[in-house]
Amino acid sequence: MEMKKAIWIVVATSVSVVALGYSALTKASASRSNKKVVKISYWHVNAQTQGGQSVETLVKDFNRTHKYIKVTAKYNPNMYQGLMQNLQSAQASGKVPDVVQIGWAYTNYFADNFKYLAPANAQKKFDTKKSFINTTFTKHTLSFAEDDKRNLVGLPYSLSTPVLYYNKTMLSKYGVDPQTLSTWEGVSAAAKKIKEASGNYGLYIQEPGDTWAQQSLILSNGGSIEKKGKASFASSAGVKAYQFYQDMVNKDKTALHTPWAQGVDDFVNGNVAIAYTTVAQASHIKQSVNFDVAASVAPHFEGHKSVVPVGGSMLTITARSITQQKAAWTFEKYMYTNNSLVTWSKGTGYLPPTKSALKSEAFKSYLTENPMLKPASSQLTTAVAWTSFPKSGLDAEQTMIDARDKILSGSDVKSTLKDAQEKINAQQ
Repeated sequence: MEMKKAIWIVVATSVSVVALGYSALTKASASRSNKKVVKISYWHVNAQTQGGQSVETLVKDFNRTHKYIKVTAKYNPNMYQGLMQNLQSAQASGKVPDVVQIGWAYTNYFADNFKYLAPANAQKKFDTKKSFINTTFTKHTLSFAEDDKRNLVGLPYSLSTPVLYYNKTMLSKYGVDPQTLSTWEGVSAAAKKIKEASGNYGLYIQEPGDTWAQQSLILSNGGSIEKKGKASFASSAGVKAYQFYQDMVNKDKTALHTPWAQGVDDFVNGNVAIAYTTVAQASHIKQSVNFDVAASVAPHFEGHKSVVPVGGSMLTITARSITQQKAAWTFEKYMYTNNSLVTWSKGTGYLPPTKSALKSEAFKSYLTENPMLKPASSQLTTAVAWTSFPKSGLDAEQTMIDARDKILSGSDVKSTLKDAQEKINAQQ
């Protein structure tokens, strides 16, 4: 009798354990099935000719490997200026994106005018280990994403410098030695030689919705864009650099004045011999040309050294809810894996911002196969931060764009720069 009782106790206990186990599994299964997918949006500026396909590839791979997060990418035309204008409207409506590329020219403006989750706070909230930021980036690279109060606003993502692309086939045909292109005076002489011999333009300097390339001309003539929070580009050095540029466009007619996309098209189609534009165009140029092409470091004016502002963007988190902020941080960390960054570099020409990706065998191999990236890579360690005006940043950038366009259309260089500088400083 006692034996039967013992057996029944064992059976009953086993059934209870099984039932409890089944109940736990059922609850876990239900929990998984009830777990909602967090949807976040990612705003970027990458057209198909500048990494758009790579954005799609990265987002698709992230969504495939992260079951409970879905990222939707949105392209914003007119580069970072266009994105900032759209972001302004989004904030006014209360419907903001969750992760945003912010161009360096708008770092201070973004920090002062938009709600965002600082990287250090995201790391503190969502990471068990609090070392991701400092172990992933160098201090120099992080400094590009700091505002004027030295606060880290976002994480550096796309890094670029301007480089000088040249049509080796055309230069060889008309007897131009690429070694002479190390100075702007040498570039001008080469452009004249090519124009006289072929009728083709010798030079195109990029003209997107920013003055990044033109700022590098001023810096490489010993000038400055800003001093102590005030615009300073209308100095003697700034006027001389812009006068040199205007003369090539209007007087000598050796340089082309046209929108960015058209100018790059003219270069890849063989209508312009030399193009001064971002290394982020390297992949597009390599895939599009039918001539021998190469790139060299940014030129400088005689008696001065080459100084280039870093181009590209940082990734910022503008998500409002904690759930979406956590998903946004997860997405950002995915974007900084070596595989993601090398994919990004291959699709654009941008340089990886992290220590490990720069040292990875995959990137080193890619650099060997794509020597047009090497000039930009060599300039990165000495590149300076892109000038960012804290107040009325959008207006300040537009004022500089307007000044550039007026000068290239024939306006007096000195008075145009002076007026632009005074207008910006009145707003600071």
